[in-house]
Amino acid sequence: MKRALLLVLLLAACREDDAEMPDPVAFNEETIAHFCQMNIAEHGGPKGQIHLEGYPDPLFFAQVRDMVAYLKAPERDARITATYVSDMGAAKAWSEPGAMNWIDATDAVFVVGAPVRGGMGAPEIVPFAKVEDAEAFIARYGGGAMPLDEVPPEAAFAPVDLDMQLEEPS
Repeated sequence: MKRALLLVLLLAACREDDAEMPDPVAFNEETIAHFCQMNIAEHGGPKGQIHLEGYPDPLFFAQVRDMVAYLKAPERDARITATYVSDMGAAKAWSEPGAMNWIDATDAVFVVGAPVRGGMGAPEIVPFAKVEDAEAFIARYGGGAMPLDEVPPEAAFAPVDLDMQLEEPS
């Protein structure tokens, strides 16, 4: 009986956590990036958004690299309730990542180390919903695929080499 009660409580807690996860929010011409305070719609490449407990609006990031830096930083504004990234496999083009093709960042496959330029000009960490889309991107641009929790801190925090030749994918 005690085990059954414990199981019911655990399942209820799981449902409560699921209910707390907010839906992704579309960005528009007025959406401002958290770090650079620039309009994210004016910059190509994948985007990120982080929802914080107690905050009505998500933090938006013009570049996934910036979002990963926020996640790996030791200080945050509040508990994270959801993290979403652009699915670049569903994007029309690098310059048009899509305002609503968000995927849960914990389910995404990230390409790290490809010489591609993100929205703010730095090397980008590129998210995909499907492994095959990530593999096709790697075949064309290079890099390696990994889940979010394996993205190394230096992929987000390393200084930008201004002489590095970066591509803007087509």
